[in-house]
This record gives sequence, structure tokens and C-alpha cells, in this order.
Amino acid sequence: MNTRERWTLIAAVLGSSIVFVDSTVVNVALPRIGRELPTTIFGVLEGQSYVYNGYLLTLSALLILAGALSDFYGRRRLFLIGLIGFGLVSVLCGIAPNMEFLVAARILQGAAGAVLVPGSLALITATFTGEQQGRAFGVWAAASAGTTILGPFVGGILVDTLSWRAAFLINVPLVAVAVWATWVHVGESRNENASGKFDWLGAAVVAIAVGGLSFGAIYGQQRDWRDPVAYVALAAGVLATIAFPFLMARNPDPLVPLELFRSRNFTVTNISTFLIYGALYVTFYYVALMVQGVLGYSAAAAGLAGIPGGLLLAVLSTRFGALSGRYGPKLFMSIGPALMALGVLWFLRVPPTSAAWAFTPGDPSTWLPPRDFLVDFLPGQIVFGLGLAMMVAPLTTALMTSVPVRNSGVGSAINNAISRVGPQLAGAAIFVAITASFYSGMAARLPGTDTSDPQFRHDYPPMNVPRTNDPRAEADREESTNAFHLAVLVGAGLLAAGALVNFVGISNEVALAKGRKAEAPAAAS
Repeated sequence: MNTRERWTLIAAVLGSSIVFVDSTVVNVALPRIGRELPTTIFGVLEGQSYVYNGYLLTLSALLILAGALSDFYGRRRLFLIGLIGFGLVSVLCGIAPNMEFLVAARILQGAAGAVLVPGSLALITATFTGEQQGRAFGVWAAASAGTTILGPFVGGILVDTLSWRAAFLINVPLVAVAVWATWVHVGESRNENASGKFDWLGAAVVAIAVGGLSFGAIYGQQRDWRDPVAYVALAAGVLATIAFPFLMARNPDPLVPLELFRSRNFTVTNISTFLIYGALYVTFYYVALMVQGVLGYSAAAAGLAGIPGGLLLAVLSTRFGALSGRYGPKLFMSIGPALMALGVLWFLRVPPTSAAWAFTPGDPSTWLPPRDFLVDFLPGQIVFGLGLAMMVAPLTTALMTSVPVRNSGVGSAINNAISRVGPQLAGAAIFVAITASFYSGMAARLPGTDTSDPQFRHDYPPMNVPRTNDPRAEADREESTNAFHLAVLVGAGLLAAGALVNFVGISNEVALAKGRKAEAPAAAS
């Protein structure tokens, strides 16, 4: 790896990592933000929700537009704009005088982040080929996993020792390094076949499609699907989604060339992304609810519980990325999700009586996990993490080798949009089914309880189930555990479906042929 390749990879990793970190680190800062920031328009809880979801909404809605802009105007140029914009808005977040200002800054921060994620993969695609490209994707995946794992932990330290503002201001030095690396070492690349004007109408339609679906799913779940605004947003998203391909077919210079979907690997990878990331969303969400709300884990212990699988992803992604570049991604994309499904199914053994883990950083006596964690969770986490490490980098390799380099920005953006919006839609639908199962079980266990009462639905499913012999508390524990097991089965089913789709649909020859073709001119020179 030469100097240019090394610094391009560093810039790409930093650019994407700050986006992933800021989607997770804010969770640990929200309680302090709610206590310290004055608010006039929003309520405290509402404001906290907008601080988190405002970022995710603009990030999701603008991904495809940002990827297309990168291909059209130059990936290095747009990546620099995204980095500088992200750094400046991070400063605004860090100095926010009130909740309303912070919400507005987070919305802008999501817009800047939308440029960085597809841009980082496009830079790697334009710089590396063959096995080196697979290895680079593995480094990118490992770094993303590492920052996602460590983000809440580091953010918690910053919040506890300095201020919640430090969680945003820490982005500034990272952005500075990435800007320098991009300015000095990254070469410019763009879609040389692009002609005519940029498709701004297509950009508006796709933003409505992705933003409407994402907002509708998030808002509907927040409002227990009782607010018509969620249905209006979903309807707008669906209509825009239906109209989009017809609009692209009529445009001589479309935002998204429809021939991308003629690539077998591109289409199959996006279908499996929808299934696999939907499973990840459901599994992570309900594992967090189970260990904290039912079993009584502390927040720190809940974070530590997910580290074994995350470490495997961080350590092994580079290796599996290189192997997929050498042998093709099909085997890894098939076995990986299957292993993840087996790991998730292990959680079916978790009983409502599994021991709590009250990990406290200042109390060494709480640092070792209870035996129940080692039996009920750790084996599943290890198998799941191994499968995840086997799948992530090869999936990225299959995706980025399935599109021409000239369309690498928009190709990456489409997949990133699916990985964010798809799970929200699937998760919202699954959440309705699982909570319905919970309410039905509670009604059967506690005759005379009106589970349709709005107050009951406000209080249940509970976030903290007391460990007492009270019949209601016992019913809470049992039915919450049953709901968790149902979520586990759904997650495992989605993962198995993703494995099957990849096994049937992915072609190694497509990925390997592109790598050999790209390496041939370099070898000749």
C-alpha cells in the first residue's frame, strides 16, 4: 500500500467513522442535554427525540442525492465539503445555547454526514483494486465497528468528566486530520460519462421517498401509530418511491441510472441488505430492552454485553475482506448470515430469571459478569460476531464491484439508504406484531385487564420490571421474555433469508472479473 492509498484509506475511515459515532454517542449525552439546555418550543423528551432522530432523518433522506452529487461533481471535492461542513456544524452543536438551536444544528449535521458515508466507499473504490480493495473494505468495516462499539463508552467518559458538549467538539480534530489527508493525498475522480444537467427533480423525489418512509416509520412508532401525520408521511414516501423509476426511465441523465439494477450482484446485495440489516435492527433493539428492562442490567453492563461480538467484527473484518477479494464474496455472504442466525437463536434459552449484571466502573466487585451471562448470552454473541465479521466486508465488496466506478458514489448511497430506512420500516411492522403478542399474553394472564386502554399501553411494555412475586410483575417478566423470544425468531428468520438470497443470487465471477480487469492495466504499466 503506497502513501496515497494509505492516506486515502485513513481519510475515508475518519470521514465515515465520525458519522457512525455521532449516531450513537448522542444517546449517552441525551439525559445531560435534557437537564442542562433550556427549551421553549419543545418539551424536554420531545426535544431529546428530535436531537437524535433529526440527525438520522436528514442523513437517510439525503444519502442518494449526496452520492449522485459526488459522482457528478467530483468525489474528492464533495468529500471535502462534507468534512468541513460536518466539522463546522459539530462546533455549532457544541456551543448550542438552547434545545431548538441544537435540533437545527443536528439536522444540518445529518445533511453533512450524508455526503461522507457513500463518499468514503467511493474513494476506496476509485483507489484500490482486487484483493487490496477487499482488504481496504475490511479495514473500513473494522474501523466502523470499532467506533460504533467504543463511541458510547468514550462519549460517556466525555460527558461525565467534561461536558456533553465535548461529545460534539471531539469531532473537530478528527475532521482536521481527514481534511488534511484528503487535500494532500486523495486524487479526484468523477463520472467521466456524465453529461448535461444534474437531475435535481430526481433528487427531490428520492429525498421525499426516503425521507417520507423514514420519518413515517420513526414518528409512527413514537406515537404508537395514533397520529395521522405518520401515515401521511408514509403515503408520500410510497408514492414518491413508485414514481421514481418512471421518472428515471424518462430522463436522459437520471440521478440513478436504472441499468445499475440490471447487475445481478447489485440487486441481490441490496435485497439481502434489507433483510440482514432489518434483522440487526430488531435483534439489537430487543436485546437492549431485555437485558435492561427485564433482567436489570445496568446501562454500562448492557453496553459491555455487546462488545465480544463487536470485537470479532473489528478484528476479523480486514481478513475476510481480503479473502473475499481473492476468492469472491459468495461463500462469506452465505455462511456469515447463517452463523448470525444461529447466534441469535441461542438467545431463545434466556429465561426471565437470568441473573442481572450491575456493572459499575467505580466498583471492581461488579466488573466480572455473572455465570448466567456466560451461559445465556456469551456463546450466542461469539457466534453472531463471527458471522457478522464474515459478512460485512464481503457484502461491501460485492456491492462496490457490481457497479461501474463512475457510479460508485450513487451505488454506495443506495445501499446505505436501504440499510437505514429498510430496518426502520421492518422494525416498525415487527414492533406492532410483537407488542400485540405481549398485550394478548398479558390479557390472558391477568383476566379483567383492559390492554386496549391508552394508559395501559403507555405504561407497557415496561422498561424496568421489578423482581418480585407480585402477579403483575411476574406476568410482565414472562410476557416480556416471550416477546423477546418472538423477536429473536423473527431476527433469525430474516438472517436465514438473507443467507439464502446471497447463496442463490451472488455471482463470484462478477466480482472477481472486475478485480482482474482493474489490475491488468496496473500490472502492464
